This record gives sequence, C-alpha cells and structure tokens, in this order.
Amino acid sequence: MSRTLVLASTSPYRQQLLRQLNLSFTAVAPQGEEVIDQQVAPELLVKHLALQKANSIRERFDDALIIGSDQVFVDPRGRILGKPGDAAGACRQLKMMAGQTHAFYTGLALVDCRTSQTLVDYVTFSVTLRPLTTEQIAYYVEQEKPWDCAGSFKVEGLGIALMERMAGDDYSSLIGLPLIRLTTMLAECGVDVLAPQPNVCR
Repeated sequence: MSRTLVLASTSPYRQQLLRQLNLSFTAVAPQGEEVIDQQVAPELLVKHLALQKANSIRERFDDALIIGSDQVFVDPRGRILGKPGDAAGACRQLKMMAGQTHAFYTGLALVDCRTSQTLVDYVTFSVTLRPLTTEQIAYYVEQEKPWDCAGSFKVEGLGIALMERMAGDDYSSLIGLPLIRLTTMLAECGVDVLAPQPNVCR
C-alpha cells in the first residue's frame, strides 16, 4: 500500500536512518519547544516528546503517516539529559559520562492522519564509555562537533572509539530512530517495508 510518509524532524541522522528502509518520505520541521521535565519518568517523557513532534504538523496533512522521535539519556545520578547545545556543553557531558554506564531512551510515534490511529513506544539502549582524559574529550568534540546529539557522541562515526561496551536490541535507537520498532509500526498501518514500493527514496 502506497502512503505518504512524513518524518517530523530535520535531523540529518534520523533522515539517514529512515533512508535505510528504502521508502520515499518528506522531512518537515516539527513545531513547538522540547522541554525536559525531570519529574517525568524518561520512558514517558520520550513518548510524549515523540508524539508531540508528530502531532505538531498533523494539520498539514490529510492522508499521511507521520513519524516523530525524540531521545534523552539518564546519568548515574538519575538526571534526564538531552542535547548539550554547544562544544562546552558536549565536553561537560562526556567528562561526566566517561567510565560509566548510561541508559538512552528513544521515543517513537507514528500518527495515521487518515484513520487517526496513533502508535507510541520507546526503546532503550545502554552504553558504557571508556575512561577518557580531558584531552581526548576535547579532541573528539572538535573532530565531530556532536553538540546536536543527546550524549554528545556520534556512535556511527568516531564516537565508537569512546565506547567500552554497548547493549540493546536496536542500535539504530541510539542514533535517534528505532528502525526495528518503526518497521513493526508501519506494518500495523499497512506499509510493508519489504514489499516493492512505487516511489522509493534514492
């Protein structure tokens, strides 16, 4: 079944991940501000943020499937953290994370504008960073400029060298879009990723 697919994100990482499914899609910037509420459990927070992104552009489409996704991680003291925002913030995050294990939560929402069906879920993935020196952290941040990434690293790039161990069911959730769960959601809405598509994204 051919459906219009919309990704409520301008993130190049999520767009690159979605291209792996060989589907035609449009990326649209979501509306509204991302607010991290420390009083809300991380799994509930990311589900809310993902659905908020998808719903923020829903009125623009009559017959689309809209994907929303968002990510946070929890430090050893239980604080919920998102993107660092700048180089100094990235260095602070990585210094705090070095030598410890952190849980990442990625929320995923799929909204069917035709039927009003809404599917929402989250996926977890944990990472343990190596002990890192201040110089190593500064070098890494300068090389990859990861201040638009929760956790301040790009595991698909040089960030893999920061890792001592990773654990989870879907590595793509760590990058920002859980493709395994998304494939299941799309199937529930009538889109078979493994069926021939009339207009694939090249």
